[in-house]
This record gives sequence, structure tokens and C-alpha cells, in this order.
Amino acid sequence: MSRPWPPRDDASYSLDVIDRLSPELCTLLRNVKALVLDCDGVLTDGRMYYDGDGEAFKAFHAHDGLGLVLARAGGLKLALLTGRNSPAAVRRCTELGFHVIKSGRFDKQRALLEIAAELDVTCGQILYLGDDLIDIPALDLAGLPVCVPEACQDVRDRCLLTTEAHGGAGAAREVAELVLKAQGLFGDALRRVGEKAWLPATADGGDGA
Repeated sequence: MSRPWPPRDDASYSLDVIDRLSPELCTLLRNVKALVLDCDGVLTDGRMYYDGDGEAFKAFHAHDGLGLVLARAGGLKLALLTGRNSPAAVRRCTELGFHVIKSGRFDKQRALLEIAAELDVTCGQILYLGDDLIDIPALDLAGLPVCVPEACQDVRDRCLLTTEAHGGAGAAREVAELVLKAQGLFGDALRRVGEKAWLPATADGGDGA
């Protein structure tokens, strides 16, 4: 017997958000047009791996990768805003089809304004996901400031939502799904993500989450 795809309808997915969050947060999620993400501690667990030549690699989670592909397939804009110059982060976000990448930017409020202009959205339509003190100026500007559980207290005090998933272990996937489900777009994103055009492009020309 064939099973339905997507597994549930959008009304059911929307209830996941309504049952978890306040009406005020649901309204903010419905207004989101862009996800802007920090890297270290958000797309990774915050640890940095070095060899004798400097940073050797970063570890990214495949669940986050699929969540961000779903976000893009659902029509959301994606941007990276990180204070460190990291070729690994730039490569990963390029593979995932991010629309804007800002690397080596400690002036995060100014950088967020640039991102908003480049994506043709208002700051009020941005969900910013961060974890540390340097993120506060951008969090204060974003319409929906969100942090991971590991965030320091000053950051948590600024945020309207703390993810249940940890940085580098599903936090980005969680916010992507919350936005898509709140906007009734999750089912359509699931249907579209199977198309080759939405898959991440790897450096060797292949595909992978």
C-alpha cells in the first residue's frame, strides 16, 4: 500500500507550532522572510579544530543541511553572518545555496542591514539565530531573535525563543521547520526538495545533504 507524501498535511504541521509556542511567537514566525545564521556555536557545536597550519576543519550536521534546503525550497532567503573568516563555513553555505554570505564581520548590526538590503527584506522580517555576545547588536535589530541553548545569559535575555536542539546538532533545522510550518509551507517544501534543483551542490559536482 502506498503511503502519502508528505506524511502529513500542512494543517497538522501547523499544529506542531501552535501547540508549542505562544500566539505572539506564531505571528512573528509567519512574518519571517529570511533566516540569518551565525556559524560557530550555531551551525557547528562551537569547537574549532586546528592543526599546525591553522583551522583544519569544522563539523556540520546533515540534519541542519536538509532543514536549510527545505527552507530555501519553501521560499525563504538564507544568509550567513559570522565574525570569523572561515573557508569551511563559506564552502558549506555555498553548497546549501545561501543567498548572502558575510564572513569576517564583527560589525554584525551593520552587516545585518546590508543583508536585509541585499535580500530585499526588512529587518523585521529576519529571524536571526545566534549564540554569543557579538550577536547581540544583530539580535536587537532582527524581528525574531533566536538563540541556541548554549547561548550566554545576556544573549538569552535578548531572545524571544531558545531552540530545543543544540548548536551544530539541529538548531538551524528546528528554526527552519518552525517557520515553514507556521507559514503552511512545510508540505510544499517537502514535495519540492526531491527535485534535483534544490539539492546541495558539492565541490565534486555531486549532491548531498
